Amino acid sequence: MVGVTAEFVRDAAATAAVFGFFGSCWFGWAQERPPRGWRTPLTVAAVVALLTAAGGALLTWRHWSDGTALGPSSGVTFGIIVAVEVAAAGLGSWLLVRRRRADLISAWIALVVGVHFYPLAPLLHYPLLYVVATVVTLAALASPYVARSRGIEVSAVTGAVTGTVLLAAAVLSLATALW
Repeated sequence: MVGVTAEFVRDAAATAAVFGFFGSCWFGWAQERPPRGWRTPLTVAAVVALLTAAGGALLTWRHWSDGTALGPSSGVTFGIIVAVEVAAAGLGSWLLVRRRRADLISAWIALVVGVHFYPLAPLLHYPLLYVVATVVTLAALASPYVARSRGIEVSAVTGAVTGTVLLAAAVLSLATALW
């Protein structure tokens, strides 16, 4: 199954750890002011995401000496992509605060996160990242409109959808690493 999603077991396991952790963070952000009835499912999803992250971290540790798509040059490229992502997320958030549109920060950060997966997918030899990139990017673009039409917080929509996408990809990555 590794060939379907990730070239290396270690990379699938590490993806499960990272996506599980950040999925939990997004479920937490969705709890800023969620609609009635969302809090319990968001909490359960956050816990499941953390358990998935723990499983991915354990498998990453167990397979640390196995192969990985990241080599010396691709590791530098990975670092540059992540640095640009963090800078864009920070700068955009600062600009949104200055324009008194802090309500859009979750959507902006999700957009940056989604877009940054496009160059990571070929770098990590992990086609699943294209799917994650596309769904998170579309969710980020749609969430302000969906939130407004339903009278709920943008962070609730963005966090719930982004968390769900990351959790699903984490679970798939963990299953890939196990089999």
